[in-house]
Amino acid sequence: MPQSPLLLKKISIARLAIIAAVVGVVAVAFAYTAGWLSSNRLTPKKLVASLAPPRGPALGHRRNHAKGICFTGTFEANGNGSELSKAQVFMPGQYPVVGRFNLATADPNAADAMVRVRGLGIRITPPNGQEWRSAMIDAPIFPVSTVQGFYDLQMASASKQPDAMKKVIAAHPEFLTFVSWAKSAPWTSSYAEERYNSLNSFLFIDGSGAKHTIRWSLIPAAQPVAISPDELAKRGPDFLEKEITQRVAAGPQRWSLMVTVANPGDPAADPSKAWPADRRTVNVGTLTVQQIEQEADGPCRDINYDPTVLPAGITTSDDPFPSARSAAYSRSYNSRTAEEKYYPRNATGAKQ
Repeated sequence: MPQSPLLLKKISIARLAIIAAVVGVVAVAFAYTAGWLSSNRLTPKKLVASLAPPRGPALGHRRNHAKGICFTGTFEANGNGSELSKAQVFMPGQYPVVGRFNLATADPNAADAMVRVRGLGIRITPPNGQEWRSAMIDAPIFPVSTVQGFYDLQMASASKQPDAMKKVIAAHPEFLTFVSWAKSAPWTSSYAEERYNSLNSFLFIDGSGAKHTIRWSLIPAAQPVAISPDELAKRGPDFLEKEITQRVAAGPQRWSLMVTVANPGDPAADPSKAWPADRRTVNVGTLTVQQIEQEADGPCRDINYDPTVLPAGITTSDDPFPSARSAAYSRSYNSRTAEEKYYPRNATGAKQ
């Protein structure tokens, strides 16, 4: 039966109203996420700004882990990971890697002995182009359990209020566990002697669709040799970069990629809590560092080691940190690439 023009007009208006309502909800959600509706909401802008030293960020550099050096190498998958994940990166084969050794500091000129946490970023690219990026640190746990807690910690570190840090510790007592590690764990004199940990939890999805909550670590083949911070300082402010360059020139350096599978009830959303040592671990392959290249003209210079760049077969879990890190990394990347004239330059003065 034909519909009257008046009825058609009413239907059109109703449809437009529905569309407008949906757009409005999306816009409000986006504004809320961006922090536009609440001055107290933690945003990527605030989080990244909290990392800057008192004199301001080092322009043209990463806003954290600013000091580092590039490398290229391979990841050789042994096939064991395919039991847990359908990602091609775990199928037997050898895949190119572009990585970066680094220090957890906003100062690209910081002395090695002044930075407690060391990091490693990797980008593995299998033939299907589905990259796996990861940014790990040598600490076995993260300092705090929430993203807000991390922001609070950064703000307290820069505060001139005498009780600022006490208040943060009272609100986040898990920080004391990290402090204990920082004070007691041995230092080494080489990036090659460090174990690097994902800390955040992810989900591996196998061929049947089953999901496995996991974390991973890179275990060095090199035997760690303890050194005091004072002795490290005597070797020079940039000793780590010089040492790894010489070490890799003498021979490739290797790490085993160990995947740890959670048991039901393990704290997947809290990187400040380690899982029990008896959890199942699977050796899924070997990272080999074959060549060190200076960051100023190296292949890692403009890579954003976003931990949410994942292949099919790996996805995020209920751990809130990867998404927060992704947003912060993106803002840091956009800032430093916009500061083109401040980028490090090679010996000839050409921009890299």
